[in-house]
Amino acid sequence: MSVHLTTQKIIREWTDYNNHMNVAYYVLIFDVHGAEVLMSKFKMGEHSAKTTKKSTMVVESHITYNQEVSEGDEVDVNLTFFDHDKKRLLYKMEMIHKEKKYLASTIEILALYVDLSQRKVFEFEDEKIKIMNDYIEKNKSDFNNKDLKFSSKLKK
Repeated sequence: MSVHLTTQKIIREWTDYNNHMNVAYYVLIFDVHGAEVLMSKFKMGEHSAKTTKKSTMVVESHITYNQEVSEGDEVDVNLTFFDHDKKRLLYKMEMIHKEKKYLASTIEILALYVDLSQRKVFEFEDEKIKIMNDYIEKNKSDFNNKDLKFSSKLKK
């Protein structure tokens, strides 16, 4: 089970001399095209960073490369888990080959909420906690907490 975030087509610039997508671009797709969608829903994305000086910073990640994708392939990026505490976000995403339906990659992220003007960790505002909790409640039946590496790092 999962929540669809985006679909991306693999472009030539993301492939390497092995004729498949280079490892760096898996992270790019997950970050720019997956996590940014999620952070925007929680009012912690680029707009928040520019207007409120509050955003998130990744402090740990764990990525798997399960099966290669090539130029022209389309992949779905889905959220498979999300949770938070007062200052941290924990989420996991998967990359699924759109046509052949195989798992190409996963990434698990532990991020901190940060006040950019002070460059310090900051507690989520009540509004953001409500948005995240509502999102969890709405989507919890689609989440899977199996094989999480960082769940013990949330301070609940």
